[in-house]
Amino acid sequence: MTDVLRRGRASLAFSFFAQGAAFALLVTRIPAIQDRYGVSDALLPAFLAAVPVLAGVGSVTTEQLVKRIPPSVLLRWSQPVVLLALVGVGAGHGMAGLGAALAVFGLAVGALDASMNMLGVSLQRTYGRSIMLGFHAVYSLGGIVGASLAWVGAHWHLALWVSYLPVVAVLLPVALAGSRWYVDGDSAAGAGEGERQGEKARGGGSGVVFRLLLPLCLVMTFAYIGDSTVSNWSAKYLQDVLGSSEQLATVPYNVYMVTTLLGRAIGDFGVRRFGAAVVVRVGALVAAGGFAVVAGAPGAWAGMLGFTLVGLGLCVLVPQTFAAAGRLFPGASDAAIARLNIFNYVGFLVGSPLVGALGDAWSYRGAMAVPMVLVLVTLVYARSFAPQPDRYGGGHERPRTADVGRGSNGL
Repeated sequence: MTDVLRRGRASLAFSFFAQGAAFALLVTRIPAIQDRYGVSDALLPAFLAAVPVLAGVGSVTTEQLVKRIPPSVLLRWSQPVVLLALVGVGAGHGMAGLGAALAVFGLAVGALDASMNMLGVSLQRTYGRSIMLGFHAVYSLGGIVGASLAWVGAHWHLALWVSYLPVVAVLLPVALAGSRWYVDGDSAAGAGEGERQGEKARGGGSGVVFRLLLPLCLVMTFAYIGDSTVSNWSAKYLQDVLGSSEQLATVPYNVYMVTTLLGRAIGDFGVRRFGAAVVVRVGALVAAGGFAVVAGAPGAWAGMLGFTLVGLGLCVLVPQTFAAAGRLFPGASDAAIARLNIFNYVGFLVGSPLVGALGDAWSYRGAMAVPMVLVLVTLVYARSFAPQPDRYGGGHERPRTADVGRGSNGL
């Protein structure tokens, strides 16, 4: 494995870490943002929904931009925009300032998420073995660090910009410095230009891509419905349904994040040993079992056990969905990942209102059965995660490291 690939992998991992920290710093300080700008409870959902909607727009735009601009360039400049927009959220003035900062954050996040996963999938193809779960494990680590720093800021009653600025001041220069070592897919794969164009012609049409990509889009949606259920409703569920204290109700999401990190840290070894389809099936069963435990939990500690199982199960689905899209369309993986990434935000938008509406109209215990059933549907599509026959006639991706001669900076 060349130094180019090692540096590319390390620099991309840091980008995942920085994005996890930035996103956690935003979402965990929503009450403080609401207080700073005087956003009413009625208006808050509109602000929150605007971020994933605009992120979807950013992801669609990225699909078009990567036809002319390498994903590494988009990542190099979208990440600083995300970090600076975070500072803008903390330091802005008035509703218009908040709206502008969140709009920039959302658009840049869509480009950032899509380009990061494009580079991750292309690196995995070049390595010839599963490494995507490792990138998402680092993202989870960044989320834990960001949430911890947000807790410090809240505990010490720091102004938002005081909480955000030192973090951005550290992450931004390191991300920019590391961006010179990103490795683009075309240079990593070593494929001939004519061969790549032929693959894009066969796999780049919107009808063909969407038809073949649809099972993975559904899995992505279901996974994020489950994820948003935990992030938005675990505290309320423990406190209001299971009778926990306010302090104990904050624990499930932290435990969920830690188990997500642990599951992703070891998940690549499971994929290499048993295959992606088996890991996805096991993950779906564990996550569904976790939601079943939550729905039937007699008390708070049983509920926390259920949310822990949900984290261990869900954590493998999203990284493997991106990886499967790359295998389905080896010559048009950038377009496939950009389209697939939209359903990240669809699941996020659907999950929280769906569970809340069912909880109010029926019961929150019954509402927890909905993500359980949706995650189980993933079993129907697990075959989409099996290795696809490549153009060499085999069932696995062929590592191509001999032809790697340059990163995104022209090394």
